[in-house]
Amino acid sequence: MRNRFLATAIGVGSALAVATSALAAHAEHRHKVWVCNTESTRDQRNTGTVVGAVAGGLLGNALSHGGGKTGGTLIGAGAGAVAGHQIAKHNGNKRRCHYEYR
Repeated sequence: MRNRFLATAIGVGSALAVATSALAAHAEHRHKVWVCNTESTRDQRNTGTVVGAVAGGLLGNALSHGGGKTGGTLIGAGAGAVAGHQIAKHNGNKRRCHYEYR
């Protein structure tokens, strides 16, 4: 009788161990996922704005005639700042991709 009880206890314990490991393996089943993040670089956009403003101001001053040089410089600097900012914003975004387990 004692051997039968021991055999039954071992059988039930083994069945529980197998069932528990199967459930644990199913619960922790994760997938490998490709994830991409876009990182903006504010410093590059600021540099692009300043460089564009200076270049646009110089170009506006060179192209304006007579007494309107100040106006040409200001308009050129404004247009150059916007253009420089947009170019730097477009070129400055970095896309970082990696795998994650989810």
